Amino acid sequence: MVGLIILALLVVQHSEDSNDEDRGRSYVEDSQVEESGTNQISSEISHRSSDEGLSSSLSSNQFVETNDLLPKLRQGEKLVHHFAYDLVYNEMHEQAQWVAYTLKPESLVKRCSRTDNFRRDPLVSSGTANVADYRGSGYDRGHLVPAGDMVWSTTAMSESFFFSNICPQNPSFNRGIWKKLEELMRTWAADADSLCIVTGPLLSEGLPTLGGNKVSIPKAFFKVILRFKQGKMEGIGFVLPNRRSAQSLRSLGLSVDSIESLTGLDFFAGLPDDTEEQVESSLCPFCWTWTTNRNVYQYEGSSGQGNNGRSSTSVQCSGITKKGRRCRNRTKNTSGYCHHHVGQQ
Repeated sequence: MVGLIILALLVVQHSEDSNDEDRGRSYVEDSQVEESGTNQISSEISHRSSDEGLSSSLSSNQFVETNDLLPKLRQGEKLVHHFAYDLVYNEMHEQAQWVAYTLKPESLVKRCSRTDNFRRDPLVSSGTANVADYRGSGYDRGHLVPAGDMVWSTTAMSESFFFSNICPQNPSFNRGIWKKLEELMRTWAADADSLCIVTGPLLSEGLPTLGGNKVSIPKAFFKVILRFKQGKMEGIGFVLPNRRSAQSLRSLGLSVDSIESLTGLDFFAGLPDDTEEQVESSLCPFCWTWTTNRNVYQYEGSSGQGNNGRSSTSVQCSGITKKGRRCRNRTKNTSGYCHHHVGQQ
């Protein structure tokens, strides 16, 4: 039955909807020029120093916990380690095979806003996609590790815009059900000890491509989540076709085993065998909340409300307009968004 459900999910139509709200990830031309590798590496080192001081508990413990929970590497695969996430890159398809990271309640303490600095990944020696590949394609530059999960660190936020973390996504998918799943995961993280998340595209031979680098356009994407909460572990996964969907996320939940069968990946391979079998084979929809809390972010030095959410100084809104440009309004909201774009945070 699970196999039939997954096969049904993968009947994909590349429909587009220009009326969906732009999440700042679209194919529209940027005025921003990609940074050179040398300048970018210097910038990352500078940002990393301050971030490690700001969030030492998160950055120092993050990969101690997740190293043993990464998918098992297959022959020929190489792990690329960034400050905030790990990945395996698929050169043939010019995107990640998968990415993995940890999301905790303290990950939702907001210290920075989106950068929209899409650029090549300097740690992928074979090269990655670039801005030109997506220009005029009709596809969004969709995140695997969401920028909204990287607000705790300027380095983490910056790294989330590497093209190794980006895949071609149908705008109706990226701004629709994919965004809803990202928001739901933040709701789960706020109420847990931590989430270990692995996400990636479903890649196969013969996929259509875009750009000079021939970036494959995936038919679907997966997410697998392992939750640690009050001494217990729960696992759940999703396979979502790269198109518009009005289905409820609750109806789309799958066991981790189901997604292993589909992808050929061995998730959470470092768990004891009996624990791995129990967590990955079971699915308990009632163990998860399905109502999204869009007010999960907190702000450093406040309880999340300080000064009624107002700052003494104004900043340019971090929101993205429907034309894909940064909003020019100024705001005193501590969220960094004006009243037109507060829903994007």
